[in-house]
Amino acid sequence: MSEENWHGLKVGIEIHQQLDTKEKLFCKCPTESFEEPKLEIKRYLRLKKSEMGEEDRAAKEEVERRKRFIYKFYDTTCLVEADEEPPTEMNREALKIAVQVAKMLKMTILDEIHVMRKIVIDGSNTTGFQRTALVAVDGEIEVKGEKIGIATLCLEEEACSKIAEGEDFTVYSLDRLGIPLIEIGTKADIRSPEIAKETAKKLGMVLRSTGKVKRGIGTIRQDVNISIKGGARVEIKGVQELEIIDKIVEYEVLRQLNLLKIKEELQKRRAEVIEKIFDVTDVFKDTKSKILKGKEVRAILLRNFAGIVGKEIQPGRRLGSEFADIARAFGLGGIFHTDELPAYGITAEEVKELRKKLGASEEDAIVFGAGDPERVERALRRIVERAKYCFLGVPEETRKANEDATTSYLRPLPGSARMYPETDVPPVLSSEFLDVEIPELIEVRAKRYEKLLPSDLAFEIADSKYYKLFEEFCSSLSPTIVARVLHVIPKELRREGFKVDLLGEKHLRMILELIRGGEIAKEGAENALKFLIEKPNAKKEEVINAIGSKSDLDIFIQKLVEEKKDLIAEKGENAFKPLMGIVMGEFRGKVDGKVIAEKLREAITKKIREMRPQNS
Repeated sequence: MSEENWHGLKVGIEIHQQLDTKEKLFCKCPTESFEEPKLEIKRYLRLKKSEMGEEDRAAKEEVERRKRFIYKFYDTTCLVEADEEPPTEMNREALKIAVQVAKMLKMTILDEIHVMRKIVIDGSNTTGFQRTALVAVDGEIEVKGEKIGIATLCLEEEACSKIAEGEDFTVYSLDRLGIPLIEIGTKADIRSPEIAKETAKKLGMVLRSTGKVKRGIGTIRQDVNISIKGGARVEIKGVQELEIIDKIVEYEVLRQLNLLKIKEELQKRRAEVIEKIFDVTDVFKDTKSKILKGKEVRAILLRNFAGIVGKEIQPGRRLGSEFADIARAFGLGGIFHTDELPAYGITAEEVKELRKKLGASEEDAIVFGAGDPERVERALRRIVERAKYCFLGVPEETRKANEDATTSYLRPLPGSARMYPETDVPPVLSSEFLDVEIPELIEVRAKRYEKLLPSDLAFEIADSKYYKLFEEFCSSLSPTIVARVLHVIPKELRREGFKVDLLGEKHLRMILELIRGGEIAKEGAENALKFLIEKPNAKKEEVINAIGSKSDLDIFIQKLVEEKKDLIAEKGENAFKPLMGIVMGEFRGKVDGKVIAEKLREAITKKIREMRPQNS
């Protein structure tokens, strides 16, 4: 589809990738935690003005939500994470990786790397800000024949991980806070959903090519900035699945187009947002609705909005969903609106009484919520602001990516007032890292492996953290066998529910050494890996004994031939087929079938020779 078909679409991608360093960015704590939390820290965060005397709009809304934050503290975390001790200097290992990636992206590396503070007041950092350092600017990559500019590369600290949330609190874990994180931001050069997805894939491949990034769920996230002609820049946070990036872009284009249509419709209707908040608790004093029963209820009136609040703007999401997102951000379960009533135990008579109370006609829409009066009124005031923005079109805001590729409101888009200098961390000269080598790209390595493996498997092995193990063993074993042990069999076992993450390089090396030494057959690799998942500390001898070896096969065949000598005497060489079935029943998946057949035929032939003199 052409650029015109996407309505002037502009997309920028931000990649956030955790680095696999030994220590965190501003302290000596490890970047992994295996401990149970030993205590909790409870805090409120408050908004402060920037050095220019300005308040960040996103931070201001977070404060209005009035949440307390609970932090889980571990043996593997320290007072830096708790904001009770100044940070150390920047982690040199992380800086070296950041410079290496910058060189891979052909970026201009800054002479001095300074740390800034970026206001973050949703509780995900105990300090109320995130430390981030600009490392390089102005690079590029090529995607499907198109040049995509890379605007910035930053090194920053990872935020806390959210583990629970309630109406007026959020619980965070401190073990993730401070892990070094590379943030790569592209320019808004992307013009289609497909190129957006391919750009994210390419950047992920570049990062993994270093061999120094963490892998697994939650270690890499994509933020997508999207705008169309007549719309606005919207930042979509936390895309975990690369495969839905194109769909996210498509759905955001659809959402913005529908919001522009709503704008035109409201202008035609001469609609109006009434700013007053009405107390309508008495309307529902005898309600059968379990959600409203016994609660304070507040409402707002939207003149000539009937049918608009219930209008679909993304698959399964309506303008009312946008209002409900805001309500949930303020600690409510959601909101009701007259476009969807009667429902939820609310009767047609109650809706009629509600309209009468507010002086609303059938052409009007009413939005209302229930709960703590102060919290409900704060949410409704914010919904009033959002409803008024419907007359302008698309608001600039930050949204959350949902699993189905739709998005939900998070907060207003942050402004420039959120950044200011960090005075506790000294700058670093980049010259001490500029001699870092540029590693081979995974896609280049995959081309080499295509001489040994099918193309899909070649890329999987090239992208594996065990690619060096593959190169070490494929000179003495079949590359296909090595690839099966390192990737194919573990992938199949994972699908079957086995805990493959318990396997490490030492286990895979052990299996390959046993196959190379002839101590187990290649067919025994799957059972050997299953055994090591159950007993990860097992030694070679235990693995051999558990799955059987070629020597076990020799003993089994000798015993079987002796037991079945009457059958052999009767059928001669034709005894092979029934005996082969018995041996395979014992050794299938442990020893190569060809080896079994060869040994069994030799044993039968030998037994026939032994018996001939006795029968002559």
